[in-house]
Amino acid sequence: MGERTIYFLFTDTGTYLARAINYCTKQSLNHVSISFDHDLREVYSFGRKRPKNPFIGGFVKEDIRSDFLKESSCAVYAYQLSADDCEKIQEKIKEIEAQKNNYKYNFLGLIGVLLRIEIERENALFCSQFVATVLRETEAFQVTKPPCFVTPADIRNHVGLKLIYQGKLGDYQQCMQVTERRLIKGEQSLTKQSFIYLLSEKVKRFVIR
Repeated sequence: MGERTIYFLFTDTGTYLARAINYCTKQSLNHVSISFDHDLREVYSFGRKRPKNPFIGGFVKEDIRSDFLKESSCAVYAYQLSADDCEKIQEKIKEIEAQKNNYKYNFLGLIGVLLRIEIERENALFCSQFVATVLRETEAFQVTKPPCFVTPADIRNHVGLKLIYQGKLGDYQQCMQVTERRLIKGEQSLTKQSFIYLLSEKVKRFVIR
């Protein structure tokens, strides 16, 4: 059935909660989301429902252009998998979205990760637990840990992920547009971020043409 590309967005908003998580995990970019288009028009995760209140969370469709996210540090990775696997992920996300009012953010689960205590709560997920849960539907992308122990770093370090952008999230789309224009014109001088973008599936199509 061919191959499809999915995208993982890792962000660090710089909030007090993000800093606390970074300190505890000794990692940065401790929020992960998933998307199915390289423009990141639709981005899915578990996070804040209200930007100013970190304690009201659940299933969210994130807007990378929002004031809350556009100043975030980020990294975007692409991953290729079969069209069948991609459809399975999308169906699982639709299933969760349809029941989103019954879901909540799994704050206790974060404590469980830190203490290595398995805390499974019905209809409660944190961001990387959500991503790991929808990825369980696939054959290609499997993590060895239970979803309740999966961290953004576990997903980011998975074999096969290709970095296509790193920098400020608000600059992502502009950088992608500049890169595409340069590729169409055949320009050779690319920025470091633009060069990374050469790894994405869309640019590969330009090169093949």
